[in-house]
Amino acid sequence: MVAALAFACGDDDNHGNSGTGGAAASGGNGGASGAAGSAGNGGSGGSTSDDLYGQVYEGGEFHLGPVDYEETEWHNACAPLTKYAPAVRAAQGELLAGLWNGIPDVAGYCDACIQVTTAMGKSAVLRVVTYGDTSNNSIDVSPAAYEILNSGEYPRHMTWQLAKCPDTGAVFYEFQTGSSQWWTSLWVRNARLPLSKVEVQSANHAQYVELERGSDGTLTDAAGFGAGEFTIRLTAIDGSEITDTFVCPPDNGIAGQTMRGQGNFE
Repeated sequence: MVAALAFACGDDDNHGNSGTGGAAASGGNGGASGAAGSAGNGGSGGSTSDDLYGQVYEGGEFHLGPVDYEETEWHNACAPLTKYAPAVRAAQGELLAGLWNGIPDVAGYCDACIQVTTAMGKSAVLRVVTYGDTSNNSIDVSPAAYEILNSGEYPRHMTWQLAKCPDTGAVFYEFQTGSSQWWTSLWVRNARLPLSKVEVQSANHAQYVELERGSDGTLTDAAGFGAGEFTIRLTAIDGSEITDTFVCPPDNGIAGQTMRGQGNFE
């Protein structure tokens, strides 16, 4: 299924104010891709088998990171230096996770959701916001997530798997502060499904070209989108697609913007 949507960048209903920055969760381990949290506060409880994707990661433990948007101890690997944007924080919620950085291409998990199931039978869907050093397949979690998962056991054994996120509204596109028509880079936030690729069609690209994923989860076009209208196409892990078209030049106030799309994956 493909959902195609278009709007003007100047519409205040479609983007945040430049310089809002963001807030990233801290935690010794970072996470990549994924989205978790329901109704802005994070989602708990289990997903159905139809909403789980890929490998089950076993043999790890969950730890109180802490992982938080204020970055009380560590910078979140999936965030800019200004932290996660307030609008993104509100949508993605407080159930957060940081992954073990031994996972191949771990930055591809930035802002995705994972379902965590403990050996004691507790479960929660968490949003990945950072990654870092920990033991094999272990995760760090936010205080809100720890409260749901913890039963007082030790060691705190668990498994996790990529999952569909609760519906918390539209996708966000958070552009790096250095973005322009000559070099364009962004994060995709709040997607309900893990992403397999992100592409752009623009003045510089008559056909869709795939953006390059960075170690901080950014998606970059080193040649830039060019001036004028551009369309971003998101492809999820299940093959479904959504597109958002922005009718404004990237060098006309796009740097540092957090712009909201018109929809999300079902």
